[in-house]
Amino acid sequence: MPGLLRGVARTAVVAGTATAVSNRVSRRQAGRWAQQEAAPAPAPEASPPPPPPGDDMSSRIDQLKELGALKEQGLLTEAEFAEQKSRILSS
Repeated sequence: MPGLLRGVARTAVVAGTATAVSNRVSRRQAGRWAQQEAAPAPAPEASPPPPPPGDDMSSRIDQLKELGALKEQGLLTEAEFAEQKSRILSS
């Protein structure tokens, strides 16, 4: 009987701790989401400067690499990325 009570008590403690931790994580995550929604949207990026005369292909490649890095960082949406990419490739 004492072993059974000890097992039940241990289960109750573990379940209570898990519930408390889960609630805390949920509240923290909800707070982070609220901060993200309240944060102003980032200003649109200025278009990259025109490429210098000379090695046009390498400057285009460099611009595309920078554009890809901005997209990976989440600073550009897929639509903005596609628009800037087509602008670079058509120039």
